[in-house]
Amino acid sequence: MNSNVPDRRGFLKKSAALAGLAVGAIPFAKGTAHAADNPLPDDPTIEDLSYGARSRFETTYRVHSVGALNANGLRNLTPLQDTMGVITPAALHFLVLREQHLPNIDPREHTLLIHGMVDRPLIFTMEELKRFPSVSRIHFLECTGNSGLMHYKSYLADKKRSPDLTKEMHIIQALHGRTSCSEWTGVPLSLLLQEAGVQKGAKWIVAEGNDSEHHAKSMPLEKCLDDVIVAYGQNGEALRREQGYPLRLIVPGWQGVNNVKYLRNIKVVDHPYYFQSETSAYTNLRPDGKATIYESQVGPKSLITFPCDAHHLKGPGYYQITGLAWCGRGAISRVEVSTDNGATWKDAVLQTPVFNKAHTRFRFDWTWNGSETVIMSRCTNEFGDIQPTMLELAQLWGNNREPHLSGDAVERFWEGANISEFLNNPIQLWKVGQDGSVSDALYSTFNVKV
Repeated sequence: MNSNVPDRRGFLKKSAALAGLAVGAIPFAKGTAHAADNPLPDDPTIEDLSYGARSRFETTYRVHSVGALNANGLRNLTPLQDTMGVITPAALHFLVLREQHLPNIDPREHTLLIHGMVDRPLIFTMEELKRFPSVSRIHFLECTGNSGLMHYKSYLADKKRSPDLTKEMHIIQALHGRTSCSEWTGVPLSLLLQEAGVQKGAKWIVAEGNDSEHHAKSMPLEKCLDDVIVAYGQNGEALRREQGYPLRLIVPGWQGVNNVKYLRNIKVVDHPYYFQSETSAYTNLRPDGKATIYESQVGPKSLITFPCDAHHLKGPGYYQITGLAWCGRGAISRVEVSTDNGATWKDAVLQTPVFNKAHTRFRFDWTWNGSETVIMSRCTNEFGDIQPTMLELAQLWGNNREPHLSGDAVERFWEGANISEFLNNPIQLWKVGQDGSVSDALYSTFNVKV
């Protein structure tokens, strides 16, 4: 035999030995997996690995919402300061429920009724819904009051009342942590409405959930025929209970209250129903005492997530500034970063692909010279809409009144009014101190008393 020709039998023996070594590198002994002959105290069991868990060294978690609302419902906030990329893990997705009870609905018993102004009222089981052609799309969700000055007031009140309990609470999470981004899987609502046959004269739908509150919301039919998803999946698996299991609406780009969880009922109608969540709540109160309703689309918004007030820079040198940008209208086309308190702006790099109505990760290379400064970001969507400063946002409110109010006057109104200033998208400023500390430089400028 030619000595240069490989011995096939010997090769197979060696391959088997190597395969055994690879498999045996993490052996299971008495139900425990370990990386050596002597297992460590925290080695997982076979049962532990049937549904994975993160390392005990990873301690990022959601925190309770600030203020009195947290006592009246289940509300947890996403740790944006620790996020990577654009997808929020389901376990860290923000949570807003108006009750203390978390439904746990058997999908075998859950149905979705579509009725009202339709030719064929229909009832779908979960199994039937999953037989329809599905879509998977990446979209952000944002609570209506996210970033509102009301939450800053609650933040200060909580810090004053319980300084020890809130010492790990940061502005970025307390004020901005009511937004997350996931890949949602389900059936386009337009397809289900097509099956039912929408009648002439229909202009709205009313969606209702199967939670104990039976949360319901009116929405224009035009939006429902566009991009709304009846979702049963999130990030590659079934919805979590806190995200509406087994079925919810995803209304891309619109404020969170529209994304009805535990969805069980869609009625096609010719007018909105003016629920409590559309009249006494989720309205924008103006300084003249009048309120606007059914304002739904989230404006262009960005936020530097590193560095922010949850971080401390170790000294002068290179840092990569990073953050998130999103918009309820189209995709983000540009993010600019200023490292000199807005005197100059430079373009950041956008992580691709950039998705429509989704979080977009941006990155900006920065060499800090150790001097005190203020950093911030602003974004522009594909239609040219630009994220405003807080004063510019206030001026937009003032321009909608007769006579017009100045931006300063509206800001003073916000300081004392007990409202949430819905659909907030101001530029967030972070102050970097000479000692490397990072602190809020926007909300702290308001004269808020608690």
